[in-house]
Amino acid sequence: MSNGFWDNLKKPVIGLAPMDGVTDPAFRYITAITSKPSVIFTEFVNVEGLARGATKMLYGFFYSKKERPIVAQLFGTEIDSFYKAAVLICYLGFDGIDINMGCPVNKIAGKGSGAALIKNPKLAKKIIKSVQKGINDFANGISLERAGVHEDVIAFCKKNKMILKKPEKKIIPLSVKTRIGYNEISAEEWAKTLIGFGVKILTMHGRTFKQLYSGEANWEVLGKVAKICKKNDVFFLGNGDISSMAEAKEKIKKYGCDGVLVGRATNGNPWFFKGKDPSLKDRLNAIKKHVKYFEKLAYLPFQTLKKHLAWYTKGFEGAKEMRMEFMQAQSGKDIERIVEEFSKRIK
Repeated sequence: MSNGFWDNLKKPVIGLAPMDGVTDPAFRYITAITSKPSVIFTEFVNVEGLARGATKMLYGFFYSKKERPIVAQLFGTEIDSFYKAAVLICYLGFDGIDINMGCPVNKIAGKGSGAALIKNPKLAKKIIKSVQKGINDFANGISLERAGVHEDVIAFCKKNKMILKKPEKKIIPLSVKTRIGYNEISAEEWAKTLIGFGVKILTMHGRTFKQLYSGEANWEVLGKVAKICKKNDVFFLGNGDISSMAEAKEKIKKYGCDGVLVGRATNGNPWFFKGKDPSLKDRLNAIKKHVKYFEKLAYLPFQTLKKHLAWYTKGFEGAKEMRMEFMQAQSGKDIERIVEEFSKRIK
């Protein structure tokens, strides 16, 4: 059985991990044009919200062709809502769908989704089968209306030209991103369970739900999962605590993964996938491009951009002062002015 675009990726596969509040369309775009990851994931989007017509959530599904291959990530608990979201994502032209079974945030896991699905394999199975059905029904020609997608969602997508004019009726790959366990490590058993449910592409973060992001990612456990996946012809990506391209390649080789997804090391560092340290000029140019693209999208509050600006402004003389000015800015013009004034001072 084909794994879609995954089968054609050049190895080693080193992709951009989904990060809530971080991998928005502007961040993904800047990363794609700066150093081109093997694959890019969106932030997770709630299927229940989509099913009820929450069009604001659709902004997270804006993407540029430069981001391909791009995978849309979903979370939630309602089986029927996952089905509707799966059909929608196919119509939006994404290269794949990923189900989040790893988010450790209490407001997510506390409602039974994200990492809580590790404790609820029955529901996890139903969700996987529902998404698979949505993908198959799309390939067989079901319309958005017949699939039960909310009329407001359909109208929004048409208005913003998000739906492909002639979507290719094909099966896109389903993947799952999860953790090595809930309170205790159960990675090998959990991986076998997911494989038994038909998962052919698996990403595992090397911490349990209980750890959140504390301690170190357990790559020895991920290595054991990699062996299980290899035996079952499952594409496996490790995740957690990768700080450089060199380390990414070393971990892939040492632990037998097909690839890795990189998260926090890319914050303020769209150059990550080139494996190079940016010059100060590179940083200033990236800030301007990021802000320009962010404002072109014009849907997120300006405040949400500031964490990215703070990440960019580290490790050079005057960074602290510049960062403080950025925090007071109210618009892209303010940012441009601050950058220009700083540029004059360093010439």
